[in-house]
Amino acid sequence: MMLTSLGFSGTQDGMSTKQKGGVWNILQTFQPKEVHHGDCVGSDEEFHYLCRVLVPQPFIHVHPPSNPSKRAFCKGDFIYEVMPYMERNDDIVFYSHALVATPKRSEVRIGSGTWATIRRARKKGIPIYIIYPDGRFEQES
Repeated sequence: MMLTSLGFSGTQDGMSTKQKGGVWNILQTFQPKEVHHGDCVGSDEEFHYLCRVLVPQPFIHVHPPSNPSKRAFCKGDFIYEVMPYMERNDDIVFYSHALVATPKRSEVRIGSGTWATIRRARKKGIPIYIIYPDGRFEQES
């Protein structure tokens, strides 16, 4: 099954091994033509690497954050203008047909950029694939 555009949001602390496995499965299943991520250290950087390894010639859109100390400086195919976190998260959702999210915790957390991005995707009405640290998987459509 092919998906045109896949957005990603995750914790800057990086994904658990089980979350990486879930992302691996999603990328192999959907083979997205393009992906969008926020260019933060941690999960975004790991997602970028997995896309380069698993997806044949993905077009990677990088949406860098305004704080350079948290930026991964991934080499994407298109790099957007630096933006504040919430605005760039809005852009990731806007340009995506589905969202993969790997939150740091299983419970919804106010103040988390990943959970805020999930809420934006819900509002847009796109499919959301949430992979929790313990590997539990939730799909919303």
